Amino acid sequence: MGNVNVNVLLESLGLYSIAGLMIVVGLAIFEVTTPYSNWREIQKGNIAVALATGGKIVGLANIFRVVESHHDQTMDVLVGGSFGFVLLLVTYWLFEFLTPSLKVNEEIGKGNIAVGLMAFLLSIGVSLVVGAALVR
Repeated sequence: MGNVNVNVLLESLGLYSIAGLMIVVGLAIFEVTTPYSNWREIQKGNIAVALATGGKIVGLANIFRVVESHHDQTMDVLVGGSFGFVLLLVTYWLFEFLTPSLKVNEEIGKGNIAVGLMAFLLSIGVSLVVGAALVR
């Protein structure tokens, strides 16, 4: 295989699998915490839901990217990534709670692109801060 180390490839495949599985689990948890079906709304063309969901995917992927690049142990990756996911989830709930005049989930479900974009950016922003905090 030339200069490519097979062990590095296998380790990368393992970390990719862990991150992928955790993103799927995270999306499943987000699915049950919203009053609408993310995938059904995306299928119908709801851009606000696509943005909010995409932000969660990128946010989770970023957290796992950072954790995986700084930790060798699988358990460290799982714990750090899971902790980051919990913080993303709490942030999303805080977004809803701290904006009582704006029903975030309701607006995203109705297709309010501005609110979907804010949820997208919030997920990305929080993932950058959480990722940095997890490698200290």
